[in-house]
Amino acid sequence: MTTLVLTVVGVDRAGIVSGVAEVISAHGGNWENSELAELAGTFAGVIQVEVAASRVDELREALGQLEGLASIVVVTPGRLATPRSELAVRVMGNDRVGIVREITSALGARGVTVVRMTTQTQDAAMSGGRLFHAEIVAAVPLQTPVEEIVTALESIAGDIQVEASVIRTG
Repeated sequence: MTTLVLTVVGVDRAGIVSGVAEVISAHGGNWENSELAELAGTFAGVIQVEVAASRVDELREALGQLEGLASIVVVTPGRLATPRSELAVRVMGNDRVGIVREITSALGARGVTVVRMTTQTQDAAMSGGRLFHAEIVAAVPLQTPVEEIVTALESIAGDIQVEASVIRTG
């Protein structure tokens, strides 16, 4: 079996997921893991599929024929060679340009990769401004001390006016 990762993007409408699932199933593929979302009228998803190596090309071609999707990208994922642990990072503060850039730059400079990230902004009840909130699951190389990551985030939190917390999850 071959592992494929599909990235699916299109204007949101009923039937996108079932259409993709039908094509995967029709080509002997097994839908393993996925993250799917609708945001501002656009559907986006990342789907991990297992399929027989002999059927990879025909599955790729069939997925490319699905109507109404702006793009479908199919890749064979790489394997992680470095043992790692996971952290949860939570960020909250007044919304402003550059928060995601600053936080992810601090993480990336220490070899930390973002496994999953959810962000949102919402109206602040009392101040009339916007609040930014992020939840990040991050993979940390075992040789990187968690304290180094905490220190890096604390050092930029004041500059970008957010609170950041780190919890070791695995």
